[in-house]
Amino acid sequence: MPSVNSAGKIEMHWTFFSKEKEEAQCSSLYCAYNLPLKTKKQRSQVYMEEDLNFYKRISKSNIPLTELLKNDKLFYDVPANWSVVVTDIENSTQAVASGLHNDVNRTATGSIITVLNTLKGMGLGIKIPYFFGGDGSTFLMPNAVLEPVLAALTIYSQHIFKTIDLQLRVGKMGVGQIYKNGITLKITKLKQNDLLTTPVILGNGLKYAESVIKNQFHTSVLRGNEDAKLNLEGMQCRWDEIYPNTVDKKVVCLLVDCLEESNQAQVYGTIMREIDFIFGSLDKRNPISTLKLKLNTSLENIKREMRIKIGNYQLSYMISNWLMTLFGSFYFKYFESGKLYKFRVTQLSDTIMLDGFLNTVISGTEEQVSRLQMLLDNLESKNKIIYGIHITHASIMSCYIEDKEKKHIHFVDGTEGGYTSAAVMFKEKMKNLK
Repeated sequence: MPSVNSAGKIEMHWTFFSKEKEEAQCSSLYCAYNLPLKTKKQRSQVYMEEDLNFYKRISKSNIPLTELLKNDKLFYDVPANWSVVVTDIENSTQAVASGLHNDVNRTATGSIITVLNTLKGMGLGIKIPYFFGGDGSTFLMPNAVLEPVLAALTIYSQHIFKTIDLQLRVGKMGVGQIYKNGITLKITKLKQNDLLTTPVILGNGLKYAESVIKNQFHTSVLRGNEDAKLNLEGMQCRWDEIYPNTVDKKVVCLLVDCLEESNQAQVYGTIMREIDFIFGSLDKRNPISTLKLKLNTSLENIKREMRIKIGNYQLSYMISNWLMTLFGSFYFKYFESGKLYKFRVTQLSDTIMLDGFLNTVISGTEEQVSRLQMLLDNLESKNKIIYGIHITHASIMSCYIEDKEKKHIHFVDGTEGGYTSAAVMFKEKMKNLK
């Protein structure tokens, strides 16, 4: 099997199989044995490329989510030689209650940026699925890249503890271990719009891994590698609180868990159809609108971003980014290219996520929210789901900007705790079940 050292270089370790074992290793996407290759080494090279590029090669489904969930043939087993990597902020509920919600969100976003920049720096073109959770993040990745990614996350965790006194914990579990416990982990891609494609997970694989990892976290188990460097290039958190596009709407953060793995597709499909019916299409219920997108031009906001991004005070950073933000307010209001960028922000805002749970941030009126809660209460009373919900006045966003055109992603949460607050309600219900 291949591995990648902390310098980002691939080291090859060949493992050969009999024809029967090779055929058994074939995924539903590709099979190296069936390719016209003459040697076992050539077949092993193909296996390596297939494993590294498994997610990259999955086709985007350009259909409604409700239709996607009806077709299990569009979902593929995650390779057994991949791993789940989890980051989680210790005592995040207390941090949010202490007024550090933006720092918690930025820290979670920074873990995603750290991983993506690490992979980008390897120059291998590897693409992986990842999931933003408000107070942490979850990744699926080939085992071959674990070492440099974990080294980078450890450096980042130490940086966060030193600069803003939050403890970001990092853990991992092999997908093969998930399968040994008889748990499913299937994935596909959904094209949300012309700019945004997101992963969709079915099965309890990620939930199981996250639960085990979080229960076994140990502070500073991983040591920082001297070759790994902090890389938060592209981190930006300049948008102010984003209010719904009409005054009668609220922002809703919803977390739903379907208790029976085999029923996830049907139950989540039912909920999404009801959300579509009550709130309208993804664009209509999107809490992020061009009308309400405004930059936060305060020096304090830039200062907090600076602390997380570079770890120290730099006057040049403060002044240049403050001036850039002031100009941005003018640019987004009066220039066509600025207006186009704001539109792209709305399209590249990640507001719905299926990672075994159903997580979404939507905007709607009190009457619409009440109708949704009636459905959720009904499903919960039948022991089909457990849900947590948080209703608030606005959204917040943290961002990863690779370029100003189409390569940027915006992670959306609600104010006053957002997903973290919804999770508190969810966990209380889980305790009562036990």
